[in-house]
Amino acid sequence: MDTYSILREIADSWVLLAMFLFFVGVVVWVFRPGSRPVHQDIADIPFRNDDTPGCANNCASCMCSKIKELQP
Repeated sequence: MDTYSILREIADSWVLLAMFLFFVGVVVWVFRPGSRPVHQDIADIPFRNDDTPGCANNCASCMCSKIKELQP
């Protein structure tokens, strides 16, 4: 049996099984209980320092009015 046939047989059986188990492991890890807050925090990264759309500048904790006061 030549090297190509041996490697092909290994790739068709054990490597395919290992890749499938890795995929299942990643899916289980992502959807594990308790991971929702972590994923939600990561998903909110692009919006952390944005101004709120449609801000009326009339709330007590609004940073929009404070930023406008500091601008010349």
